[in-house]
This record gives sequence, structure tokens and C-alpha cells, in this order.
Amino acid sequence: MKRGLKIIGLVLVLGLLGIQVMRPERTNPVSPSERHLASRLPMTPEAAAVFERSCRDCHSNETRWPWYSQIAPTSWFVVNHVNHARSHLNVSEWDRYEPRKAAHHLEEMCENARDRKMPLPSYLWIHRGARPSEADIEALCAWTETAGASLHLSERDDH
Repeated sequence: MKRGLKIIGLVLVLGLLGIQVMRPERTNPVSPSERHLASRLPMTPEAAAVFERSCRDCHSNETRWPWYSQIAPTSWFVVNHVNHARSHLNVSEWDRYEPRKAAHHLEEMCENARDRKMPLPSYLWIHRGARPSEADIEALCAWTETAGASLHLSERDDH
């Protein structure tokens, strides 16, 4: 019995060591600041603080990669979540969104925060300080509403 447990333990340890060679690429592509949301739609200090604390790691090219993002299998999940989030919304590449799409993203930011869909619960397990308060959500939503209205106005001016 003891020998069997030792063999199982050894196989598990060797397996965990073996999977460390399969590392996904953790990227932070360089994006000129003029492409960033903040340079196109200046944020209120309150909204910027909420975004910095609760959204930036997944929805920008400025991800702060924690130590556990270097250890498989956790690294696979973290990199996958960041890549998936960036594919939906990346504020570091804000200039690629047409005004209508950008306004929609702003609406979704507010909705997802209000509905507590964002940040993801799995992110909040480790980043407890990222959980937005009601005041944080209201500050973010007030900014997204104002910024979205300015996008709608600029779109009308373009036509």
C-alpha cells in the first residue's frame, strides 16, 4: 500500500514537472498611447481607478502577470482568459473600434459591472480588491454614459 502511494505521488510530481514545458505565451503587445481608450475618451479619475483595479489586467495590453501565471496548469487558464477578454474588448487598441461599436462596448462595460458579470468570479477569488463597490460601479457607469454620448455626437457630426 505504501509503495503504491509513493509511486502515485512520484507520477504526479513528474507529471506536474513535465507539463511546465508547455507554457503558453504571456504577451503584452506594445500599443502606442494614442491608440488607447484614455487618449481618445479621457476618463474621470474615479472611473480610471475602477478600470485600473478591476479591468486592466484582462482588457488591455498592460496585463500584470502574477507569479502563478508562470506555473502550469494555472498558466493555461490565465493566458486563455486574458486572450479571450482582449478579443472582446481591448482598451489598448481602442482606435480599431468604430464609434458605434465603441459606444456599444461602453454600454456593455456598465451593464457587465452592474450585473456583476465583470470582473469574472474566478478573477475575484485571488484579486479581492478588484471587486467594485456600488459607488465604483456608479462612477464607471456615469463615465461610460457621458463618453458614449460624446461618441454618438461625433458620429452624427461625421454624417
